[in-house]
Amino acid sequence: MMSVTKEIVIERLKTVNGPDFTGNIVDLGMVSEIFIADSKVFFSITVPAARAQEMEPLRAAAERVVKAIPGVAGAVVALTAEKKGGGMEAPVPARPAARPAPPAAPRPAPHAPASHSSGKRGVPGIEAIIAVASGKGGVGKSTTAVNLALGLAANGLRVGVLDADIYGPSMPKLLNIHGRPQTVDGKILKPMENYGLKVMSMGFLVDEETPMIWRGPMVMSALTQMLREVEWGRLDVLVVDMPPGTGDAQLTMAQQVPLAGAVIVSTPQDLALIDARKGLNMFRKVDVPLLGIVENMSYFIAPDTGKRYDIFGHGGARREAERLGVTFLGEVPLEMGIRESSDAGAPVVVSKPDGAEAKTYRDIAAKVWDRVNEERGAAEAAVPSIVFE
Repeated sequence: MMSVTKEIVIERLKTVNGPDFTGNIVDLGMVSEIFIADSKVFFSITVPAARAQEMEPLRAAAERVVKAIPGVAGAVVALTAEKKGGGMEAPVPARPAARPAPPAAPRPAPHAPASHSSGKRGVPGIEAIIAVASGKGGVGKSTTAVNLALGLAANGLRVGVLDADIYGPSMPKLLNIHGRPQTVDGKILKPMENYGLKVMSMGFLVDEETPMIWRGPMVMSALTQMLREVEWGRLDVLVVDMPPGTGDAQLTMAQQVPLAGAVIVSTPQDLALIDARKGLNMFRKVDVPLLGIVENMSYFIAPDTGKRYDIFGHGGARREAERLGVTFLGEVPLEMGIRESSDAGAPVVVSKPDGAEAKTYRDIAAKVWDRVNEERGAAEAAVPSIVFE
């Protein structure tokens, strides 16, 4: 099979006309750095933000010519208005005056509810998919997600982890996994594995220091491929570590995948809880069951005196869960051992399985799985049965 190189991709992209048929997208400086992994080609095309919507045919044309290259297994191409340095590398010619476009057809509501019977396509072999999310960064979401996954595995389940935090993938470091994933027949990726977990992350496909400047379409395409073009095998549950906030990744997962539910991670202070509410409300609007809230960095026990300090306040997430009618899953302390083991790539559930912190995560995992089964039972009970007598 022909080896795919950046030079070959660039030559093919030179056949794609720029906006308004002026030059080609390569010579106009519109093509980002090209990344090739396992015969899949990733890049973005920079366009003026004001013209992004009308440039979709240009993006599609670039994707077609790259996919037509012998040896290319797939291509992820996105439009972006960002470049390193904050500006365009080369000006794109302005669009000449044209006739007004006809009125666009009405778009569907972005948060249209999706029920359990809405026809969302599941992932073969995966029984349940759980999203772990937060309204903001810095609350320990990824550490919670990986220890939750390990807690579920310690409780006897077959578990996988999808690192959906495209801009800041953490799983390679948290699980001490290095290298690139292999492929099956050059098309389907094999997940990486450690500690009994099957794992897929953008961190396995790009260098650690490579900045991700992708926007919506590229994020959604990458997430879809990492979810559906991976040989997960048989899993009881796939834990998805969401990026912080309520953006494209969350909506893509919530609207296209039958999520069994979402776990929200927050710290006790009011500012974090305000953002956590946004995450809760987003999942509610897209009809994803809320499995509960975890209060991370809940308290600190001084190792020398044993005195307890509520550095970020205490009990805020529990009170918020009660106010919203959501299950409170548990409190995780601000503990040096959790941070150290995470940085070392040996999360506390596997490095200190008999410790108090590991028990906390296993208890949270048990509550999460109970909630998943409750939601399953409720969904099955809601389906009417027709009886012929």
